[in-house]
Amino acid sequence: MTETASMGRARRFRARIPMLLVWYLRIVAAMSIVSALSPSTSERIDRLPDYILFSLGFLLGVPSLGFGVLMLMLAAAVRRRKRVAWWLLVVLAVFVGPLGWIGVSYLLYGVTWADLRPLAPLILSFLIQALFMALVVWAREDFYAVFDAANSRLALIVLAVSAGLSALIGVTLVAWNDASPHTDLGDEALYTLKAGMAGTGIWWYGTAVEVPHWVDVTVDFLGSVMVLAVAWALFQPRRGSVRHDPRGEHRLRALLDKFGDQDSLGYFALRRDKAVMWSPTGKAAIAYRPVGGVSLAAGDPIGDVEAWPGAVEAWLAEARAHAWVPAVMGASEEGGKVLSRFGLDAVELGDEAVVEVEEFTLEGRAMRVVRQAYNRVERAGYTTRIRRHGDIPRAEMIQLVRRADDWRDGAVERGFSMALGRLGDPADARCVMVECLDGAGVLRALLSFVPWGGNGLSLDLMRRERGTENGLVEFMVIDLIKAGPEHAVERISLNFAMFRSVFERSGRLGAGPFLRLARVVLSVFSRWWQLESLYRANTKYRPVWEPRYLCFPKARDLARIAIAAGRAEGFLAMPAPRFSRFVRRRKCRAVSEGLPASEALEPERESEPVPGAK
Repeated sequence: MTETASMGRARRFRARIPMLLVWYLRIVAAMSIVSALSPSTSERIDRLPDYILFSLGFLLGVPSLGFGVLMLMLAAAVRRRKRVAWWLLVVLAVFVGPLGWIGVSYLLYGVTWADLRPLAPLILSFLIQALFMALVVWAREDFYAVFDAANSRLALIVLAVSAGLSALIGVTLVAWNDASPHTDLGDEALYTLKAGMAGTGIWWYGTAVEVPHWVDVTVDFLGSVMVLAVAWALFQPRRGSVRHDPRGEHRLRALLDKFGDQDSLGYFALRRDKAVMWSPTGKAAIAYRPVGGVSLAAGDPIGDVEAWPGAVEAWLAEARAHAWVPAVMGASEEGGKVLSRFGLDAVELGDEAVVEVEEFTLEGRAMRVVRQAYNRVERAGYTTRIRRHGDIPRAEMIQLVRRADDWRDGAVERGFSMALGRLGDPADARCVMVECLDGAGVLRALLSFVPWGGNGLSLDLMRRERGTENGLVEFMVIDLIKAGPEHAVERISLNFAMFRSVFERSGRLGAGPFLRLARVVLSVFSRWWQLESLYRANTKYRPVWEPRYLCFPKARDLARIAIAAGRAEGFLAMPAPRFSRFVRRRKCRAVSEGLPASEALEPERESEPVPGAK
């Protein structure tokens, strides 16, 4: 029992070693940056007694901004348990320890053992280095994040390009400004090499080349940028591959047929830019996508609730193996409880508006504004047409897709968590299209809904022509609600309102100053992201509000998760819209010429939607 307890304590201590190394590297980085920014601090360090200089050695840092930033990057990679970071720690321990700098000094300047005095601090420094190396080697199993081979190729390319440019610029500057008559091009090239490496703090140099100080600074800067660029390429998050597997889609559809009623976001798991992680039993799955070092999932797991933990565990294991930050957008309360068992925290992201068809009515004083808007649009001669996608002729569907593209606000199709991103795909025959036609029968707006189990719909796409009558969307939604019994629809999920509770509670009597301030801040952001307008648009239907949560491991990861979510939803994407639209329209024309429909409306793989609606 005692032996088992001691082994457990040893494992717990070993698990803490990476964080000890992280703080070690952060201290080195801080000392390097402070020494670089404050020459007086560097001079004070140089005046320390030999036993301190030898004993602390590398912990005192190197006076270089580039080297300090490099150590911070390495600390971040160590914190994420990257295997490549462990190898760099080994190299660092050997290179910056006594053996390392003695070897470099001997090769460059002829320093010998006889020049090293006193020996006692040197021996102590050897012991400290040996302890550091022992800790690094002992903790090797805790650096489990696999290395992406693409990163090594990228690093080699970056090294070749940056080294070539740095050498060309550096040698040119040194050769043009060298005032010494006793040097040649070879001396100037060697000087450039040493000066560039000195910029990273790796070694100092001395030579007969005489150049102005600004040349030294420029070459040092080029060397620092080169090393940091290579480190950035090495430490890039593993991208992962998202391959669409038709067999996996078939399995997902089978789960949705059986368990699709659980979550209104379930059908969006069929997006073809998502990977799928299955539980060991195959009874549950999680759809996700790696984005910028974040494994981003949306909604609850699909399938049997009893099998959810198996899918979550497998998904978290893969995220851990690739050093991805796991995050879930839009989890329900039940899904959040399951995720919390695995150590994920949850914060309320907003609320989903769900309209119960049987309980909806236009009667009453509370619905007067909506009723008047509906009647006004109806008197203007507008009508709606509601059909399943599978009932729409192919040529007509092509025209609808084209009009939806023309009405899109912006060049990029947005969405990830609550949008399908492939309007008109033949595989989505059960989706519902709501079209709004004016008095002359011309299409002016459309809505597309995906199935929510066997008796529900979830809003996917909302488009209308600019300059048309106000209230068209409300007119279409209400007509869909009225036609719900005819199409066996009992509930409809509409837009997702972020931070709804803030907007609602801040307007109540007695709202505190914090809520009022939050309301002001969100109102400012609403100018770009329609936060308040979506809430107001949903409230008029008097829906049932279903809270949705963001689940994440640590608060420090929220910034990275927010950036990844912005990229996935299309807010931070760099689109190539003209080419994408050109390709899509060519496919539409191809169908009209007799090519297979599956080739005509193949989804745009590079577009990253936002609930053009949700």
